[in-house]
Amino acid sequence: MTVDASAPAGPPASAPSPVPALTERQEARRQRILRATQQLAARGGFDAVQMREVAESSEVALGTLYRYFPSKIHLLVATMQDQLEQLHDQLRRKPPVSTDPGERVAETLMRTFKALQREPHLAEAMMRALTFADRSVSAEVDAVNRLITDVIADAIHSGRPLTRAELAAVRVVTHTWHSTLITWLSGRASISQVKADIDTACTLVSQATSAE
Repeated sequence: MTVDASAPAGPPASAPSPVPALTERQEARRQRILRATQQLAARGGFDAVQMREVAESSEVALGTLYRYFPSKIHLLVATMQDQLEQLHDQLRRKPPVSTDPGERVAETLMRTFKALQREPHLAEAMMRALTFADRSVSAEVDAVNRLITDVIADAIHSGRPLTRAELAAVRVVTHTWHSTLITWLSGRASISQVKADIDTACTLVSQATSAE
């Protein structure tokens, strides 16, 4: 959809109600649910994740599970966010060391592929959920996309906002990461082909940074 910047603005939208923070007990329950989802998906992929089985494995009532996650798609997208947050923490503790920002981004993204390669059924389930997500899951999908951008931005240079040129390069790199992940999961690309495509896309990051 194209937005016409010259069109008159409509009435301001009301601000969304803040989501209340989870208590320690609620967060522990949420983490049990995500762990159960991860284990089921790792064993059998997308079809193995059934809400009733997740509830039983995480020892919560089915109604409670639906209050946390309204659908299987919500649940798997949240699982992907959780997996990316763990990876982001690992990357912060052991960041890439290349002096070239594009090479740092490429190394970062290949680490994500190697992590996903260890659990291909889980990776397939999470990516199918992202692909099937409709508007009801937009907040969760946006959170995943922001996290991927943050991971890439940290690899470029942590602690400073990205320039417009760098943001444009990051968008292309993110699209490349997403498409190569899908082609790899479907068996249409090898890891070496994935690396070649990511390396090529990441040259845009080097160009954008050197143009500052």
